[in-house]
Amino acid sequence: MAGPTTAERGAHKPPNTGDGSARSPLGGAPRGRLRVPGPRSLLIAVAVVLLVAATIWVLYGSPWLRAERVRTTGTDQLSEHEVEAAAAVPLGAPLISVDTDAIEARLRHKLLRVDSVEATRSWPHGIDLKVTERQPVLLLKKGSNYVEVDANSVRFATVDPLKAPKRVPVLELAADGSPSLKRFGSDRLVAEAVRVRADIPATVAADTRVVTVRSYDAISLELSGDRTVVWGSSEDGAAKARSLVALMKAAPKARHFDVSAPTAPSVSDS
Repeated sequence: MAGPTTAERGAHKPPNTGDGSARSPLGGAPRGRLRVPGPRSLLIAVAVVLLVAATIWVLYGSPWLRAERVRTTGTDQLSEHEVEAAAAVPLGAPLISVDTDAIEARLRHKLLRVDSVEATRSWPHGIDLKVTERQPVLLLKKGSNYVEVDANSVRFATVDPLKAPKRVPVLELAADGSPSLKRFGSDRLVAEAVRVRADIPATVAADTRVVTVRSYDAISLELSGDRTVVWGSSEDGAAKARSLVALMKAAPKARHFDVSAPTAPSVSDS
């Protein structure tokens, strides 16, 4: 069979570009050449670099965005001076570089009365500290003073009796010599008292003056009007609360209530 003619062979040759270079069979730019960015692309790239550099300088190097003041909110017992001294905000530093997590950690570590704190940047010159203080639910007797105990059983402050918060029950640990003290320790007994305090009905809580812990399962309440409640352990708190409310409604003049066994509560006048 005869091969392709000269004309047919010529039909498959790449077109001549006129400048001595052959173009790709698929068209496009001549092979072997790099596309050089135009002036507009170069200007955009330079502008982006300058913008980034200017932003970094404004945030870190300029005198315009620096930490110059600290504002504290949410305090009650703590003073603003106490909070701000413990926070140790680096005044004069670039605001963007201030470590707010470290500030929060310092406050929680140095001030036990702080339950939670949120440190935020307030542009252009401030750090805001939003503090939530712990609230006492019991006052643990310690010598002639009281130790405030919060709902998580944290002992966070010692206060003079004259400055102790009102209408907060006193916690008396009377477990000396009790096997419960040796087995569980005082921290566990305090935690059990806190659990009982949380389960006391609201109508009774306002009248509760003293929570006494003699052992793990021997917790009692002293109420106003010379009334007492035998609560027992901290278990079945909700059922004990319901039984106590029912007993008080049924015998409003009674002075002694026993809900240690909530399915079989008892009441007496003495």
